[in-house]
Amino acid sequence: MSAAPLLARLPDGRRHFQHGPIDLLIEAEGDRAEVEAAYAQAEAAFPDILPRLAAELPLLRRPVSDETPRGPVAQRMRWACLPFADTAFITPMAAVAGAVADQMLAALTTRRRLAKAYVNNGGDIAFHLTGDACLTAGLVANDETLEAAGTVRLDAAQPARGLATSGRGGRSFSLGIADAVTVLAATAAAADAAATLIANATDCDDPAIRRAPAHSLDPDSDLGDRLVATQVGPLPAATIDRALDAGAGLAAWCCAQGLIEAAVLSLKGARRAVGPLAAPNTTSSPRSLSA
Repeated sequence: MSAAPLLARLPDGRRHFQHGPIDLLIEAEGDRAEVEAAYAQAEAAFPDILPRLAAELPLLRRPVSDETPRGPVAQRMRWACLPFADTAFITPMAAVAGAVADQMLAALTTRRRLAKAYVNNGGDIAFHLTGDACLTAGLVANDETLEAAGTVRLDAAQPARGLATSGRGGRSFSLGIADAVTVLAATAAAADAAATLIANATDCDDPAIRRAPAHSLDPDSDLGDRLVATQVGPLPAATIDRALDAGAGLAAWCCAQGLIEAAVLSLKGARRAVGPLAAPNTTSSPRSLSA
């Protein structure tokens, strides 16, 4: 098991929680007493997150099935991935970062009166908005370099309460070649699962694409011997279009099924936007959050 969790208060009042691979930035706004009580709830809940996930890793690394995990984060992971179980290879690990963000947001907001709050888990974000509160979230065009792709303004009237980004070069392996796929959905776990699969689908064959079995890069990968993209050289415009069209097709299906609200796909400077919320403004602050 990793070292003890870090629970830090930042100079601006936000909280930074870190434990093993989990790295959270948390902010809440509202009455001071309510905000402090919310942070105390989050601090109490956080140390249990990683140990309970670790205890169920063998199940969580297997394809989604009828077997229900015990832990609350693991259950969120399974439920987010279950709609895709009959159409694609997916394990609950596809939604782990978003599910952690959702669980910590629930710990933060339960029984609390907050104007707004968010939990940012390395770019996978769960947020809480009430009244006229809003957030501006930065998007990325490349999940490795964090090149900016724009911003999206989120308000309480919109159904989305989760944002997640996946792609080649991110924290997890990808079967596709997208530089980044950002998804808005009802929860961060749902956004995380969908972003993973849409990024996987953003693919094509080209000599400039190099692949390797996932287990050769990480013996513990839930992708096993499936080939993941390791390098993508220069691509013809037509090849980029084919890859983006494949991913956008799946994103459109997800929107039609009510699984996501919107998606933005980026590859080699080209972009596709799917859904009513997917028209980002330009920005120079990737993955940022502001009032």
